[in-house]
Amino acid sequence: MNLTSVVMIFALVIILVLTAIAGRLVFLVYRQEKARKEKLAAQELANQQAQMAQREWINKSIQILAQALHNDELSLTEASIRIAGLLESLDINGEVKTEFSAFFQLRDKTSHIPYLEAWKQLSVTEQRKFDIERLQQEATFNDFVMDAAKRILGRTF
Repeated sequence: MNLTSVVMIFALVIILVLTAIAGRLVFLVYRQEKARKEKLAAQELANQQAQMAQREWINKSIQILAQALHNDELSLTEASIRIAGLLESLDINGEVKTEFSAFFQLRDKTSHIPYLEAWKQLSVTEQRKFDIERLQQEATFNDFVMDAAKRILGRTF
Protein backbone atom coordinates (compact mmCIF):
# COMPACT_ATOMS: atom_id res chain seq x y z
CA MET A 1 0.00 0.00 0.00
CA ASN A 2 1.51 3.23 -1.04
CA LEU A 3 1.16 6.66 0.48
CA THR A 4 -1.42 7.82 -2.05
CA SER A 5 -3.73 4.93 -1.16
CA VAL A 6 -3.41 5.67 2.55
CA VAL A 7 -4.19 9.35 1.98
CA MET A 8 -7.19 8.42 -0.20
CA ILE A 9 -8.55 6.03 2.44
CA PHE A 10 -7.97 8.63 5.14
CA ALA A 11 -9.75 11.29 3.02
CA LEU A 12 -12.63 8.90 2.38
CA VAL A 13 -12.97 8.20 6.13
CA ILE A 14 -12.98 11.96 6.86
CA ILE A 15 -15.64 12.53 4.19
CA LEU A 16 -17.78 9.71 5.64
CA VAL A 17 -17.41 11.08 9.18
CA LEU A 18 -18.27 14.62 8.05
CA THR A 19 -21.24 13.31 6.03
CA ALA A 20 -22.51 11.44 9.10
CA ILE A 21 -22.10 14.55 11.26
CA ALA A 22 -23.87 16.71 8.67
CA GLY A 23 -26.67 14.15 8.36
CA ARG A 24 -27.10 14.08 12.13
CA LEU A 25 -27.21 17.89 12.30
CA VAL A 26 -29.78 18.04 9.49
CA PHE A 27 -31.88 15.47 11.34
CA LEU A 28 -31.62 17.44 14.62
CA VAL A 29 -32.67 20.66 12.85
CA TYR A 30 -35.58 18.79 11.26
CA ARG A 31 -36.70 17.47 14.67
CA GLN A 32 -36.41 20.90 16.27
CA GLU A 33 -38.39 22.51 13.45
CA LYS A 34 -41.05 19.80 13.67
CA ALA A 35 -41.28 20.25 17.47
CA ARG A 36 -41.49 24.04 17.03
CA LYS A 37 -44.31 23.69 14.49
CA GLU A 38 -46.16 21.24 16.75
CA LYS A 39 -45.77 23.62 19.70
CA LEU A 40 -47.06 26.55 17.61
CA ALA A 41 -50.01 24.46 16.43
CA ALA A 42 -50.80 23.47 20.03
CA GLN A 43 -50.54 27.10 21.15
CA GLU A 44 -52.79 28.20 18.29
CA LEU A 45 -55.35 25.56 19.24
CA ALA A 46 -55.16 26.61 22.89
CA ASN A 47 -55.60 30.26 21.88
CA GLN A 48 -58.60 29.40 19.72
CA GLN A 49 -60.15 27.40 22.54
CA ALA A 50 -59.52 30.24 24.99
CA GLN A 51 -61.07 32.73 22.57
CA MET A 52 -64.08 30.48 22.08
CA ALA A 53 -64.47 30.08 25.85
CA GLN A 54 -64.16 33.85 26.33
CA ARG A 55 -66.70 34.48 23.58
CA GLU A 56 -69.06 31.93 25.13
CA TRP A 57 -68.67 33.58 28.54
CA ILE A 58 -69.41 37.03 27.06
CA ASN A 59 -72.45 35.70 25.20
CA LYS A 60 -73.71 34.10 28.40
CA SER A 61 -73.15 37.36 30.28
CA ILE A 62 -75.20 39.23 27.67
CA GLN A 63 -78.02 36.72 28.11
CA ILE A 64 -77.91 37.06 31.90
CA LEU A 65 -78.00 40.87 31.67
CA ALA A 66 -80.89 40.86 29.20
CA GLN A 67 -82.83 38.47 31.44
CA ALA A 68 -82.03 40.56 34.53
CA LEU A 69 -83.34 43.62 32.68
CA HIS A 70 -86.62 41.82 31.97
CA ASN A 71 -86.83 40.79 35.62
CA ASP A 72 -86.31 44.42 36.74
CA GLU A 73 -83.10 43.45 38.51
CA LEU A 74 -81.11 46.12 36.66
CA SER A 75 -81.71 49.65 35.53
CA LEU A 76 -81.92 50.27 31.81
CA THR A 77 -78.80 52.42 31.99
CA GLU A 78 -76.70 49.81 33.77
CA ALA A 79 -77.85 47.05 31.43
CA SER A 80 -77.17 49.24 28.40
CA ILE A 81 -73.68 50.16 29.58
CA ARG A 82 -72.80 46.53 30.24
CA ILE A 83 -74.40 44.99 27.16
CA ALA A 84 -72.97 47.64 24.82
CA GLY A 85 -69.52 47.08 26.29
CA LEU A 86 -69.79 43.32 25.96
CA LEU A 87 -71.02 43.56 22.38
CA GLU A 88 -68.12 45.83 21.52
CA SER A 89 -65.66 43.40 23.11
CA LEU A 90 -66.94 40.78 20.68
CA ASP A 91 -66.01 43.08 17.79
CA ILE A 92 -69.50 42.84 16.31
CA ASN A 93 -70.20 44.11 12.83
CA GLY A 94 -72.07 47.33 12.08
CA GLU A 95 -75.29 45.48 11.28
CA VAL A 96 -75.52 44.00 14.78
CA LYS A 97 -74.55 47.32 16.33
CA THR A 98 -77.35 48.99 14.40
CA GLU A 99 -79.83 46.27 15.38
CA PHE A 100 -79.06 46.80 19.06
CA SER A 101 -78.34 50.52 18.86
CA ALA A 102 -80.73 51.24 21.76
CA PHE A 103 -78.09 49.93 24.19
CA PHE A 104 -75.39 52.10 22.64
CA GLN A 105 -77.60 55.19 22.44
CA LEU A 106 -78.71 55.04 26.08
CA ARG A 107 -75.15 54.34 27.17
CA ASP A 108 -73.91 57.36 25.21
CA LYS A 109 -76.69 59.63 26.55
CA THR A 110 -75.76 58.76 30.14
CA SER A 111 -72.00 58.40 29.80
CA HIS A 112 -71.34 61.76 31.47
CA ILE A 113 -73.03 60.66 34.70
CA PRO A 114 -70.40 59.84 37.35
CA TYR A 115 -70.37 56.40 38.96
CA LEU A 116 -68.64 54.47 41.74
CA GLU A 117 -66.21 56.71 43.65
CA ALA A 118 -67.03 59.79 41.55
CA TRP A 119 -70.71 59.29 42.41
CA LYS A 120 -69.93 59.11 46.11
CA GLN A 121 -68.07 62.42 45.86
CA LEU A 122 -71.21 64.19 44.61
CA SER A 123 -73.54 66.05 46.92
CA VAL A 124 -77.03 64.65 47.45
CA THR A 125 -78.41 67.48 45.29
CA GLU A 126 -76.05 66.62 42.44
CA GLN A 127 -76.89 62.93 42.75
CA ARG A 128 -80.62 63.71 42.55
CA LYS A 129 -80.05 65.90 39.50
CA PHE A 130 -78.20 63.09 37.72
CA ASP A 131 -80.79 60.52 38.84
CA ILE A 132 -83.58 62.64 37.36
CA GLU A 133 -81.63 63.03 34.13
CA ARG A 134 -80.92 59.28 34.00
CA LEU A 135 -84.57 58.44 34.64
CA GLN A 136 -85.66 60.83 31.90
CA GLN A 137 -83.28 59.17 29.44
CA GLU A 138 -84.47 55.74 30.55
CA ALA A 139 -88.09 56.79 30.01
CA THR A 140 -87.22 57.98 26.51
CA PHE A 141 -85.37 54.78 25.62
CA ASN A 142 -87.44 52.31 27.68
CA ASP A 143 -89.40 50.71 24.84
CA PHE A 144 -86.38 50.57 22.54
CA VAL A 145 -84.05 49.05 25.15
CA MET A 146 -86.65 46.54 26.34
CA ASP A 147 -87.34 45.51 22.74
CA ALA A 148 -83.61 45.12 22.07
CA ALA A 149 -83.23 43.09 25.28
CA LYS A 150 -86.07 40.84 24.19
CA ARG A 151 -84.54 40.34 20.73
CA ILE A 152 -81.08 39.66 22.13
CA LEU A 153 -82.31 36.75 24.25
CA GLY A 154 -81.14 33.47 22.76
CA ARG A 155 -78.72 35.18 20.32
CA THR A 156 -75.09 34.23 20.04
CA PHE A 157 -72.52 36.62 18.63
